[in-house]
Amino acid sequence: MEQHQFTTANSLLTDFDGELFKSGKHFKLYEKLGSKLIEVDGKKGTQFSVWAPNAEKVQVIGDFNYWNGEGYELYPRWDGSGIWEGFIEGIEKGTVYKYKIHSNNFGQILEKGDPFAMYWEVPPKTASIVWETDYKWKDSKWMKSRKEKNGLNQPYSVYEVHLGSWKRDKDGNSLSYKQLSKELVSYVKDMGYTHVEFMPVMEHPFFGSWGYQCTGYFAPSSRYGTPDEFMAMIDAFHKEEIGVILDWVPSHFPSDAHGLFNFDGTHLFEHADPRQGYHPDWSSYIFNYGRNEVRAFLISSAMYWLDTFHTDGLRVDAVASMLYLDYSRKEGEWVPNQHGGRENLEAVSFLKELNETVYGELDGVQTIAEESTSWPSVSRPTYVGGLGFGMKWMMGWMNDTLEYFKKDAYYRQYHQNNITFSLNYAFTENFMLPLSHDEVVHGKGPLLDRMPGDEWQRFANLRLLYAYMYTHPGTKLVFMGGEIGQTTEWQHDYSIPWDLLDHAPHKGMQALTRKLNTLLKNEKALYENSFSAEGFEWIELNDNQNSALSYIRKGKNAKDNLVVVCNFTPVVRESYRIGIDGGDWEEIFNSDEKEFWGSGVLNEGLIKSEATPQHGRVKSLDLKLPPLGVIILKQKAKPAKTTKKKK
Repeated sequence: MEQHQFTTANSLLTDFDGELFKSGKHFKLYEKLGSKLIEVDGKKGTQFSVWAPNAEKVQVIGDFNYWNGEGYELYPRWDGSGIWEGFIEGIEKGTVYKYKIHSNNFGQILEKGDPFAMYWEVPPKTASIVWETDYKWKDSKWMKSRKEKNGLNQPYSVYEVHLGSWKRDKDGNSLSYKQLSKELVSYVKDMGYTHVEFMPVMEHPFFGSWGYQCTGYFAPSSRYGTPDEFMAMIDAFHKEEIGVILDWVPSHFPSDAHGLFNFDGTHLFEHADPRQGYHPDWSSYIFNYGRNEVRAFLISSAMYWLDTFHTDGLRVDAVASMLYLDYSRKEGEWVPNQHGGRENLEAVSFLKELNETVYGELDGVQTIAEESTSWPSVSRPTYVGGLGFGMKWMMGWMNDTLEYFKKDAYYRQYHQNNITFSLNYAFTENFMLPLSHDEVVHGKGPLLDRMPGDEWQRFANLRLLYAYMYTHPGTKLVFMGGEIGQTTEWQHDYSIPWDLLDHAPHKGMQALTRKLNTLLKNEKALYENSFSAEGFEWIELNDNQNSALSYIRKGKNAKDNLVVVCNFTPVVRESYRIGIDGGDWEEIFNSDEKEFWGSGVLNEGLIKSEATPQHGRVKSLDLKLPPLGVIILKQKAKPAKTTKKKK
């Protein structure tokens, strides 16, 4: 084995880097810290840099020195940054390593993975791997047009995916990034989704955490392949003009011995006070957002995924848990802020800086907050007092809608407000409507099981739910399996039961979802004014006797407007009249089509408006409403006038 000689090489970090890091303003730390393949005085090796301000000694250990760090010491920088660094000759790409940290706090000796490692061993192994990507991107066309295609005035339907369980091979193994580049990309394209969202791919030791207990904030999980193969998968999505969103978890991290907790023998990344630093719900630790270096670490992580991996957005997990000091805590178990309040002012400041940095540095990306409270202006710019996110999950809509749908159709007449209330606040934020993984786990069962009635009614209700969702203002998110009417609760150790598609109801459910995605992309009224009251108008919201709703979705041009009518009962409504301003209309969508396993109650041919006033309008349409169905109407364009040429 070649002798690995330690030398004191020139640092990759400049004095300016050190000052930026200490002030919490270095947002590309991934270019400087961690393990970097370099050449010093003609000798190839790796430069190691790690933040451990309370260490007495730091060593690099691995197979190359039989996990004995003697002679492989790093040295502290002179600038008081707490960064230790050094060059080791002969360390190549693919070398497995850890840091052996001798703490000055009670003499603790810890073996830690590299917080900035770009690649890790496959769990349950816990070491970091020296890595440098040489992937050549091929998505220049997408990146040039991304600002337009990923904008808030564009169609946005998101397919949420857990990579490890979307589909498994015949032996029950998860598909690799290479396999997903073909199969998942092809499927998402065929289904017509505009975006895909991955539950956290960042390296995590426990598969059952679904990635929400993360240790590697700069590394895609090695369970499915290399970082380069992950990049190739993103590239494949971009080739098909599909945006890629990543779940990102800056709210907490696990206590695994090789991870961030107690990193240098002290509470470095987390708050020391458990009333601020320990999360009781998830038995995890909360980042210290008031520490400059921690803020720089987290914002660098966000920038890394968006910049280096060309991803198009981050869905920020558990924002509510960050905003409130008393989140899931009883009286006396939390520490008020400096004004005596419950708001986590340091987290608020961090989130604002995160969004200012992301939107200031990168074109065409989005940040999306999973925020479940009434915190104001989550998706409003920071200069008007908002948190600066691009979108926010509409949890109130999700809760009210599922509560309404689980009721027997007869009783829905008494709960009309449940299904209409969301429009009272729909334009206070840039809302995304989620039917996410959270709704099909922990005993909640699949969405299909929430629907009342016999088999036909349950599927009709689910089709109705999706069609209502796609015509409601806001962007859309559906968790994998929901698009085929999965009959079991999601389990991360098993594939989606794709064999359900051998049965007509599930095949019909999939066809409906595909049609809705196509409709969303083709009809400007469904996306141009998604976050503006100008894009929505009620026709009738108070017909609780028939449990029906009718409304107009409006584009920027009136010719693009759509009329939507929902029937939340299994009764066919003959001659159901809605007020309209005139014109001839045609049905462009009906959730009861036989293709979708519906009963085929349609409005065929041209529907002419009649001079019968209704709903405060001078004319009206006489419609047939399908059972547990949604119809969408569009005005028939008048034929262009032709002029005869003179002889």
